[in-house]
Amino acid sequence: MPELRRVTFCRTAAVHCDTIDQATFEPFLMRTNPVNPMLRTTALAVAAVFFANDTTAAAPDVIYHGGPIVTMNRSAPEAEALAVAEGKIVAVGNTTEILATKGPKTRVVDLDGKALLPGFIDPHSHFFQCGLIPLQANCSSPPAGPCQRIADIITQLQHVQQRLKTPEGQFVFGYGFDPDLLAEHRHPTKTDLDRAFPKHPVIVMHVSGHGAVLNSLALEKFGISEATPTPSGGVIGRMPGSQEPDGLLMETAWLPVASRLPTPPVEMLVEHLAEGQQAYTSAGITTAQEGATGAGGYKLLRAVADRGGLVIDVVAYPLAQELSDTLGGKPPMTEKAYRGRLRLGGVKVLCDGSPQGRTAFFTTPYLDGGPAGQQDWRGEPTSPQTELNDFFKKAYDNEAQVIAHCNGDAAIDMFLEAHRYAAADDLSKDRRTVGIHSQFIRPDQIQRYVDWKLTPSFFTVHTFYFGEAHVANRGQAQAAMLSPFRSALDAGLRPTNHTDFPVVPIDQMFVVHTAVNRTMRSGETLGADERITPLEALEAITIHAARQYREEDRKGSLEVGKLADLVVLSANPLTVPHADLNKITVVETIKEGTTVWPVRR
Repeated sequence: MPELRRVTFCRTAAVHCDTIDQATFEPFLMRTNPVNPMLRTTALAVAAVFFANDTTAAAPDVIYHGGPIVTMNRSAPEAEALAVAEGKIVAVGNTTEILATKGPKTRVVDLDGKALLPGFIDPHSHFFQCGLIPLQANCSSPPAGPCQRIADIITQLQHVQQRLKTPEGQFVFGYGFDPDLLAEHRHPTKTDLDRAFPKHPVIVMHVSGHGAVLNSLALEKFGISEATPTPSGGVIGRMPGSQEPDGLLMETAWLPVASRLPTPPVEMLVEHLAEGQQAYTSAGITTAQEGATGAGGYKLLRAVADRGGLVIDVVAYPLAQELSDTLGGKPPMTEKAYRGRLRLGGVKVLCDGSPQGRTAFFTTPYLDGGPAGQQDWRGEPTSPQTELNDFFKKAYDNEAQVIAHCNGDAAIDMFLEAHRYAAADDLSKDRRTVGIHSQFIRPDQIQRYVDWKLTPSFFTVHTFYFGEAHVANRGQAQAAMLSPFRSALDAGLRPTNHTDFPVVPIDQMFVVHTAVNRTMRSGETLGADERITPLEALEAITIHAARQYREEDRKGSLEVGKLADLVVLSANPLTVPHADLNKITVVETIKEGTTVWPVRR
């Protein structure tokens, strides 16, 4: 007599599983269909074929048990065990029943009290930068970096120049300086950089990513002089009492320079991305975003993906201003399928700058003026309204997703108007349009997001890194409404939450921590009424983030049939004290059943 096949059937959202063999199943069909012989005969025939050809009956590759399993599926939030086969989740439920399905080659993992969750999904960052960071000096202030004064920035730049043996005439790069946290309370100038680097062009990016300081050689290479006019929506810092540039470029004055920066050869980028993407995998991330892709950057990413250099999924959004170059004249598009773990998500549109850089666009003035000493300064839009309208219209006409950078409330008004214009008579169609940051959104704007099915992707780590700066720039009342998560959730929205790397380090548990606690560097709370629960904070980087990408059918929660994108944490975020959330560490990151962190040597 041939061996009886066994198959796992899952009831009630795949939480409870019954295992049944063919000898038991056929009498079961006879009992449940006693009246209709045609149905009974058909069912028996189907069962015979199913048991003869069943592929789901194979034993799982791995079973996890022995620790809390947080599913992010609200209908069944917890489980005792989880099984994976061929990169997908095949069972979630009772330990005894799932262990009964193991075969001779099944690997059984005892979590030993550690927590298993869905792999974290990054709603917004700049993935391409992880391949460049090893080639740049970290000029951030503590805790993100070592720089507390301008002399420290110079030291970091000298270290990277010596480490890379950068010859004279070639660029030295740094990133992350924050003038608000430096002892001098100002940005470096070209004069500061020239003293240390008379023969190297030097560029140091502002912490916001929306500008940089260039030394004299770098300014010369990009043709920026006292005769260069300040563009609309941009800032060129000037030496006191003159039109001579002091080295600071922000927003539209910086963007043309950023698009022309030299990029490393493909071979070097593949090597550095392989190492650099560990910043994502070590944070538990299994899907990342490249959130402002230029033409050169996309070509390099595509080459890396085609060479098998990506171990996690990456969704890229070309900048609208460079779309024709990036896509070779093709219209904006959203690709549904990954190729080599990379796909186009749609298009990125810029509405304004950064609030900590004082270039975000507000309806009321900054309390302490603009970044170049401007008075009665509200910031400026990156693009005029007519141009934003055109960007949105082209994307919507081609069914391409739009993610729009908007920080200040005036920029959010422009975002809403561009949507209204492009959506025409179908304002509430579910396009998954995202307001990236949406940090200073007003209550009336939150309701528009609800009515028009727009998603805010918040940035709660600002409460820690830039909270004091926002209070100084915008006042206590408006700063307390920074990334108003509680208000958005209560209104019915499903916000996501991000790091905007390299603006701040990639640390998903710190993202959760800041959403729950909203503490500043001083330890004081900024906007206590906008705090949310750990479960809600986790949803923002799992199931809600999957929804943002239209991938909620296969990512974001632990359910049968979804990808086995998993993260193992040192403790359960739902049970530790709220103040200790940032102490939880990532033990293992698993992409489609394969461990990608820690790296196996």
